[in-house]
Amino acid sequence: MVMARGSGCCVILHLREDNARFILLALVMVIYMLSGAALFMFLERDNETRERKEYYDQYKLFLSLHPNISKESFDKMLKLHADAYTAGLLEDRRQRWDFSGSFYFVGTVVSTIGFGMTTPRTQAGKIVLIFYGLLGCAGAILFFNLFLERIITFLAYILRAIHIQELKRKGLMGKDVNKDSKDRRESNASGDSLDSWKPSVYWVMLILFLGALFIACCASAMYYPVEEWDYFDAMYFCFVTFATIGFGDYVVSQRSHYDNVYLYRLGNFLFIVIGCCCIYSLFNVISIVIKQFLNWIIRKLNCRCYGPDKPKNVKTRPRRNAITPGHIAAATNGAVTDGESTYDSDTERRGSGEMISMKDFLQANKLSLAMMQKQLQETAQRSHHLQRHDSGFQGGVGPLAILNKKLGHDDV
Repeated sequence: MVMARGSGCCVILHLREDNARFILLALVMVIYMLSGAALFMFLERDNETRERKEYYDQYKLFLSLHPNISKESFDKMLKLHADAYTAGLLEDRRQRWDFSGSFYFVGTVVSTIGFGMTTPRTQAGKIVLIFYGLLGCAGAILFFNLFLERIITFLAYILRAIHIQELKRKGLMGKDVNKDSKDRRESNASGDSLDSWKPSVYWVMLILFLGALFIACCASAMYYPVEEWDYFDAMYFCFVTFATIGFGDYVVSQRSHYDNVYLYRLGNFLFIVIGCCCIYSLFNVISIVIKQFLNWIIRKLNCRCYGPDKPKNVKTRPRRNAITPGHIAAATNGAVTDGESTYDSDTERRGSGEMISMKDFLQANKLSLAMMQKQLQETAQRSHHLQRHDSGFQGGVGPLAILNKKLGHDDV
């Protein structure tokens, strides 16, 4: 293994860059969670104290107005009522385990939302849920990954068409976009090959965000009059549901009667499916930006990491991705030829301030066995001819590998 030139904490600790990034991400997440805990404690603790006091004031008032009722009997009745409300046994609550209620339940299971309002209460139901959820959640993750691949492909097609129109407007389509010349160094547009051009991750992130926001606004317009919520509460429910957090403080379709109930349940199902897909895709794209933030921190800390070994007789092809033209990538590869830390290859897009973020990613949420085998086989074949020198995660499969293929560079 070739050590990066210079000194730094990564060299002292004998860390490769991917391991350094992992440790840094863990540290950042701990700090993020600690700051979040402090923030929510500041926002919610006083309200909790006030609501607790209001409840016990009403509790004591009721006992004082009904001296013939013992405290033990009243507490027991309150517990029974709370359990009945949670289980949906009250008259104003809909049946939880008719077919539509059961379908709603399995939807929350496979999507990993898990509101907690409907749960199996028999031992047989709990045992079946374990195996049912194992296959159902895996299938839902595969569905989300396939949706991610198709939505990114669609957005890439649209943005590429816009890119071509921009080149035509500037009169650059007649030029040889692959020709090494002074004009190529002066213009990103003329330097990007149309065959290898791929959209910027930031445009994709913006479009996915606007799409998810539009769906949430439309869903909230349906929820707030039907469920009699505030519009903001309906938006809050949409985020919690689409992100599959599923607190259960707001749950739709719980009353025993709705106008146009079947149409409402169909709309609810479609909004949840599309919303979950969009937010899942958005989260994966945002993870690219987070990775670049980590790379920026590593550069600022001057952490010279161990780089991969480079075969002496293998020439590395200049990389081209959505943000880096070929001539910048070629210059960047020269910076790592002698074992420099691989984060040096994350150059900023010239004239735009965007940071690169399209290379191999963290392994997560694996796809089908056939797709995994295909990608692993391709990786093994390439390893005989080419050593990787990019600053991203290596050999990724799953949603982040999809993004790498659709938005970044695709090794051949």
